[in-house]
Amino acid sequence: MDHEKVNILLVDDQPAKLLAYEVILKDLGENLVIASSGREALEVLLKTEIAVILVDVCMPELDGFELAAMIREHPRFQKTAMIFISAIQVSDIDRLRGYEMGAVDYVPVPVVPEVLRAKIKVFSELYRKTRELERLNQELEDRVRARTAELENSTAKLRESEQRRSMAIAAGKMGSWDWDWITGDWMWDEGQYRIFGVSPESFEVNPANVQALLHPDDVDQLRKAIAEFNSGTRAYETEFRIVRPDGEVRWCVGTAAATIDANGRVVRVSGVTVDITERKRAEERQNLLAREVDHRAKNALALAQSIVRLTRADEVKAYVNAVEGRINALARVHTILSLSSWQGAELSKLIDEELAPYSLGGQIRLAGPEVQLLPATAQTLALALHELFTNSAKYGALSTRSGRLMIAWQAENDRLTLTWEESGGPLVRTPKSRGFGTRSLLASVESQLGGQAQFDWRAEGLLCRLEVPLTRKTAASPAPGKFDAAAAAELQRASG
Repeated sequence: MDHEKVNILLVDDQPAKLLAYEVILKDLGENLVIASSGREALEVLLKTEIAVILVDVCMPELDGFELAAMIREHPRFQKTAMIFISAIQVSDIDRLRGYEMGAVDYVPVPVVPEVLRAKIKVFSELYRKTRELERLNQELEDRVRARTAELENSTAKLRESEQRRSMAIAAGKMGSWDWDWITGDWMWDEGQYRIFGVSPESFEVNPANVQALLHPDDVDQLRKAIAEFNSGTRAYETEFRIVRPDGEVRWCVGTAAATIDANGRVVRVSGVTVDITERKRAEERQNLLAREVDHRAKNALALAQSIVRLTRADEVKAYVNAVEGRINALARVHTILSLSSWQGAELSKLIDEELAPYSLGGQIRLAGPEVQLLPATAQTLALALHELFTNSAKYGALSTRSGRLMIAWQAENDRLTLTWEESGGPLVRTPKSRGFGTRSLLASVESQLGGQAQFDWRAEGLLCRLEVPLTRKTAASPAPGKFDAAAAAELQRASG
C-alpha cells in the first residue's frame, strides 16, 4: 500500500556504521537522513521533519545522552521517537538515564537487522498514524468550525429575518393568527392584539370574543368565510371593521389560507390582518378633496363668467381692464386660500394683496387685529375691496398724491366691521346712480354674506362701512353650483 514516506535520522560518528544502518533500513522504503555528529543532527532537525532518530550513545564532543537532552528541550521534538544504539553493555542506571533523556528504546551492538527494522518500522508507522490522525482531527475541527460558522450565520440571518418581520409587522400595522379548525384553539401574535386594542393578559382569543370585536355590519362576512372554507375554498380575503374596547372603529383587511389533511378536510386556517384605517381615511379625504376641488372650480368659473358677462364699460380697453382687475382679485384670494389648504384667510393678508399696487408714499394706513375669514367670506371681501380700491384710484383719494386712505376693522360677537375712510382727495359728490362696482359690492356683501354695506359720500372723501358675520355659513358651503348661480342673479339685478 502506497504511503507517504517519513524521514529517519541516523546519527553516528563512524561512516561504516552509518552505511550499515542504511543497508539494514533501506527495505523499509523511508527517507534516510545521515548526520555524522550531534551538532550536525541538530542542524538537520531544525530544517527537516523527522519521524525517528537512531543515535549512537558514544560520540565525541556531544554524546547520545547530551544530544537527546538538547532535542527534548525544543518544543517541536518533545515527542520525537529516539532509539539509542550502544556498543557497550549499559547498566540499568544508564538505561534509566536514557529513558529520562527521551529515548524510547535501546538497541545493543551487534545490531540484529530484523530487530532494528522492526523497531524503526513500528515507530515510523506510529509517526505516520499520528500525523494522519492529526490531519483528520484538523479536518474535523475545520469542518466543525465551518459548520459552526454556518449555523451561527444561519441563526443570525434567521434572527435578523425575524427582527425584520417584527419591524415590518409593527411598522405596517400587521398581525398574524392561526386557528386550529379541529380543536378551535386560536393563536395571535403581538401585532394582532395591538390591532384589536386588547392585551394577551386580559383577552381570551375564542370565536365569541373575536366576533364581539367585529363591527355588527361585518359579522356576516366572518360567517361567510367559514362557510366557504367548509365548502372547499382554500383562500379568502376581505375588508372588515372592528370596534375596539375603547369604542374606536378601525378598518382592516384580512387574508386567510386553509391547511388540509390527506382526506381534503380543513385542519387549520392561518391568516394575516392589516390595519388599513389610515388608508381608508386618506381615501375619504381624497374623495372629499376631489368633490371640493370640483365644487370650487365650478364656483370660480361661474363667478368669473358672471364678472365677464355683467361688467359694463364704454370702451373695449376699459372693459378689458375692468374684467382683468376683478379676475386678478379673485386669483389673489384664491392663492391665499390655497396656501392655507382652503381653511381660510387672514384679513390683513387679503388687504395687503389688494393695496399692493397703490401703497405709495404712505397714503394708506391700516389698523385692526388678526381676523380669520371663511373661504367664501374671503372671496367676497376680496372682490369688494378690489372695487373700492379701483374706484378710489380712478375718482377718489388714491387718484392724487395728497389723498389719504384709512382702513380699520374690528371683530366683536362673531361679526366683522370694516371702515373705509378717504380724505384729502378730489371733492366728492353723491353719484346720481350707482356704478356696477358699487352695485356688485352691495349685492355680494348683503346677499352672499348676509352683511351690510353703507356708503356716505362726504365732500372730503368716501366713508364706507362693511359689516359681515364671521361664523355664519352663508355661501361658504352651498351645494355645488348653487352659490354662483345666486351670485350671478344678484349681480344681474344689481346691473339692471
